[in-house]
Amino acid sequence: MTHLRLPIAASLTILFSMATVRAESPVPEAAPSFLNDVMPLFTRLGCNQGACHGKGAGQNGFRLSLRGYAPEMDYLSLTREFHGRRVNPAAPEESLLLRKPLGLSPHEGGTLFSSGSRPHRVLLAWLRAGMPGPNKADPNPLRLAVEPARRTMRPGDEQPLKVRAEYSDGRTRDVTWLCKFDSNDPGMAEVDADGVVRARRHGETAVRVSFQGLVAVAIVTSPFEQVVDPARLSQHHNFIDKHAFKKLGELHIEPSDLCDDAVFVRRAFLDTLGVLPTPSEVRAFLADKRPNRRALLIDRLLERPEFVDYWALQWSDLLQNRRERDHDVRGVKGVRALHEWLRKQVAANRPWDELARAVLTADGSVNDHPAIGYFIVTVGEHREAEKSEVASSVAQALLGTRIGCAQCHNHPLEKYTQDDYYHFAAFFSRIRLERHEPKSGKPTVLLTLGKNPKDSEAKAPIGVVQPRTGQFLKPQPLDRTALSLAPGDDPRIALAKWITDPKNEYFSGAMVNRLWRHFFDVGLVEPVDDLRASNPPTNPELWSALNREFVEHRFDLKHLMRQILNSRLYQLASATRPGNRGDRKFYSHYYARRLPAEVLLDALSQSTGVPDSFPGYPLGLRAGQLPDSGLSSYFLSLFGRSERVTACACERNGEVTMPQLLHLQNGSSVVEKIQSGEGRLTRWLKSKAGDDEIMEELWLSSLSRLPSAKERTAAHLMLKTGNREEVYRDLFWAILNAKEFSFNH
Repeated sequence: MTHLRLPIAASLTILFSMATVRAESPVPEAAPSFLNDVMPLFTRLGCNQGACHGKGAGQNGFRLSLRGYAPEMDYLSLTREFHGRRVNPAAPEESLLLRKPLGLSPHEGGTLFSSGSRPHRVLLAWLRAGMPGPNKADPNPLRLAVEPARRTMRPGDEQPLKVRAEYSDGRTRDVTWLCKFDSNDPGMAEVDADGVVRARRHGETAVRVSFQGLVAVAIVTSPFEQVVDPARLSQHHNFIDKHAFKKLGELHIEPSDLCDDAVFVRRAFLDTLGVLPTPSEVRAFLADKRPNRRALLIDRLLERPEFVDYWALQWSDLLQNRRERDHDVRGVKGVRALHEWLRKQVAANRPWDELARAVLTADGSVNDHPAIGYFIVTVGEHREAEKSEVASSVAQALLGTRIGCAQCHNHPLEKYTQDDYYHFAAFFSRIRLERHEPKSGKPTVLLTLGKNPKDSEAKAPIGVVQPRTGQFLKPQPLDRTALSLAPGDDPRIALAKWITDPKNEYFSGAMVNRLWRHFFDVGLVEPVDDLRASNPPTNPELWSALNREFVEHRFDLKHLMRQILNSRLYQLASATRPGNRGDRKFYSHYYARRLPAEVLLDALSQSTGVPDSFPGYPLGLRAGQLPDSGLSSYFLSLFGRSERVTACACERNGEVTMPQLLHLQNGSSVVEKIQSGEGRLTRWLKSKAGDDEIMEELWLSSLSRLPSAKERTAAHLMLKTGNREEVYRDLFWAILNAKEFSFNH
């Protein structure tokens, strides 16, 4: 083969000519940003989700950080790990990064996009541009705006969403195609990967939009196709009814009727005191003809000693008062001390912000300050508090916010990053628990390092090291406001001030939501301790009004309870009407629910007149008065008491299970109490009381109402054909196994 040889000068002329042509060609567009284009695309396609390459071990040897929380690590995995086998700089089109999602190479995730599609073009352009990595000069997205933010639709309607991001350089950009969309209630409204919403049934829900750690929501409403009598929506007792009934009107949901007095007295006693009313208390209330008798009863309930017992139990759950990890020599006595301290706070009606501050800033000896018990269980065996669960427990208990996942990776549904978590954990970086051997007789002491000018930490900066980046992070609240702390300060004081600030709606909202869920069974936000922008309340106007009321009355818990109990909404019957049978979110009727474990056990003891015996406690002490959740009790464990291991409200389980039903039907908790020679039934049968009188006492002591005419007739027929004692035992057994007894309705 003959080769053409050109003179050197000619060759140089040709090469120079080629370079000139290149220089005169159009300037290419800027390469896609790894942070603002490539990483969001991985999240949008699901590549860095837990089910794919985002899980701890990765997938098929390729690992990405979960939802892109560590872009610098992802860049190295893509371009450097095993010589960058996912990318091919020499032939970008042949990169596995393209071939796998295009379906040209085996891929367990399947085909994710087609050739020539926008994701394909962006990734190809990034590869051809030399795969530029994370650039700190890239603008950061500051906020998202979704359009339409609210839309009323009919089942079957569709609505595409449009999302724009505003960046730190002032630029706005349509990022709809890079966003991830999810529905809070797919059964009501579903949304596809492109942001097209489809209404499926009547109701209301939020559609979440996520992009680079930012979230936004669009509210989808589909009113029911029925006409509601305006008169049923205009009967208000207070501001709660105004906002709640307005929402029912918007959705065309009719409220139920008011419950009768017998139902109300039982409901109010159980929800407020955790005990049943006595037969004499029921008779007295039913005989009261004053128009304000319910309001007067509520005032009396809030001042009873059982109120102190019951709400000390609630706050003990919230503050995880348990003995599992308390190695203090006092053992269970430490649990009892914190429980008694909480009882005193409830009895004094101490404002919630003051109580929270007292817990957050507790220090010294546990003998003198029982609230230190909170840190004993949340810090546990960790020498450094920032490595314990105390930061996530405080956020969940006092702010209703779950940040625990951000300890390892960015929050999947909210703006909180790993840095946010460790900034928050830094508030606890100065506390240490000084423990002693049980034989020493010395109590556990909580020390605040640096307070003494002679301490080595006195001049040291306050903060923690972020384990992934190695960066030293100072204390900073979750809203990222800057704080100024001197080296000798206790950062918990600044944290307590920020948390309990009246302007901090997460603090007031967390308690408002817990109280609302306690009395209505369903929180305005669910889960009850998962407050976030992407999980809005079902009734924003009612939410705001309740928060205002709580703050304006200086975090007075009893005041807020009184408003709830007096509302018509709370006093609605649990019986539904044709227009509200499917409602479980907007409180058109009272939602019947199983009694909590302690309340149910106490109700059995109270109805039968046979108290329970708990090891180490006097006979007659109610389950609702027990300080220790670790006390062995098959019944309480079976019926879902809180073990207080975490700050999650989900620890208390109100579900109904088959073992529970079998235990009530055949277990000693019911059968032995009914048959007891010391029980109420035996005493009634030995008395000279007539059958009608015994029946009334039986029904009043258990169901807080008189037997109906139909029930009386059936009971009399049984008495005519059977042994009197056996008939009454069977009747009592049937009542105690009825849903009407074990449920508050």
